This record gives sequence, structure tokens and C-alpha cells, in this order.
Amino acid sequence: MKIISWNVNGVRAITKKDFFDDISKMDPDVLCLQETKAQNEEVEEALSEMTDYHQYYNSAERKGYSGVAILSKKEPISVTYDMGIAEHDTEGRVICAEYDTFYLVNVYVPNSGQKLERLDYRKGWDTDFHNYLKNIEKTKSVILCGDLNVAHQAIDLKNDKANYNKTAGYTQIEIDGMDNFLNEGFVDTFRHFHPETVAYTYWSYRFKSRERNTGWRIDYFLVSNPLVEKVNKVEILSEYFGSDHCPIKLEIGI
Repeated sequence: MKIISWNVNGVRAITKKDFFDDISKMDPDVLCLQETKAQNEEVEEALSEMTDYHQYYNSAERKGYSGVAILSKKEPISVTYDMGIAEHDTEGRVICAEYDTFYLVNVYVPNSGQKLERLDYRKGWDTDFHNYLKNIEKTKSVILCGDLNVAHQAIDLKNDKANYNKTAGYTQIEIDGMDNFLNEGFVDTFRHFHPETVAYTYWSYRFKSRERNTGWRIDYFLVSNPLVEKVNKVEILSEYFGSDHCPIKLEIGI
């Protein structure tokens, strides 16, 4: 199974670029999108030509904000939305597709904000999301993908010292949140297979960041430990444009 995860930074905007050609080239069995920035019916309309896929959307109550989608060639056994926690479930950040032997969770984790004004909320979100994942993992192994909005280690962003505890995505609180996932048996697949590779998945639109490769690795595939041996390949597909993030790919024999 080939899974592509991509923060598209607006599904209606990216589909006016080379998106459909790019997806055709990548040819995923499952496509997970984050930050669709549209209501469900608007996402459906934007992706209407992708007729080979069963499509599922979870949009935020606030228009033009957040939102995730799963498109799957194989129809999942079931699809669920959100975590079941009122405080979090208005922002369209979680969607889960159940397959025969695993759950696929697509997530767009909250950003802690320009002045870290949402860092406390983010800390609570990480705890609740961790508990949600561990609960469903009792039934089946989990593949988690999406924009986790954290650079886990210094290797995962260009300017680590300048950003540490100053910039959303690289505070100790957020790093601790990621540590909690990894300490509880989830594996960062890219870092597992590429321990020394410097590669990024996000570049700000400002300061020619992508041209200079001043980036961050904040998009991930995490898998339950028993699934690691089934992973054939994990890649960052930085040759694809259209968003301030690039797609990432997981190939797994499952």
C-alpha cells in the first residue's frame, strides 16, 4: 500500500495548479490531505475529478480554516471523525479510516501561534490526542500521518538554536509531546530509516525559504512498533510544489 500525506495549504488553491497531474504521477492507494481550508462540500467539489477514490472530509466549523481529508482507492471498513472531545472537535483536525489490519489516522495538529499564545492549548491537545491513539491502538495497529507541527530534533529544522523555545513548532513542550508518542511505541519512520538525513517538508513563503532550503521537517508518518518491519520505503517528495509543504510517502506491505 502506498500512502501519500500532504498539507496542501488550501485545497481549492492547489487544485488550480499541477495538483491532479502530481497525484497521477504519485498514484497513491490512499491520499491524506491536511489544511484543506474549505467546508466539506467545497472540498468535494474541488476534488470531484478524483473518481477512483472513496472520499472522506472533516472540515472546521470556522470557514477557510484547518480541515483534513482521506481519499482511498479501497473502501475502508469504517471512517470516524475527531476525538470525541468537545474542546477540540470543532476544528476539523482528525479523521480515521479503519482497514483490515490497521487504523490510518490523518491529523493536522494545532499550531501554537505566532507568539506561542496557543501553546497551553497545544500541550493539552497533544495529551488528549496521545490518549486517543493509544485507545484505538488497543484494537489494531495505527499508521499516523500528517502535519504534526513540531520539529522533533535539531536535525529537523535549519536554524535550531534561533528557534528553540521562541517559535511555534520547536518549543520544549512540543518536543516533549512528540517524545511521548515515541516513548509509547510509535516510530518516526523517516528518521528510523534515514537517521542522519537532513530533509525538510515545510518552507515558509517568506525570505525565499524554499529556494534557500531553510526548512522544517514537521510532516510525519508514525507507525505502531509492530508495523515497522512491514515498511518498505518512506520518502520526502520535495520535487512537488503547489504548497508551502511537500508531500511525504509511505510504502508498506500490509
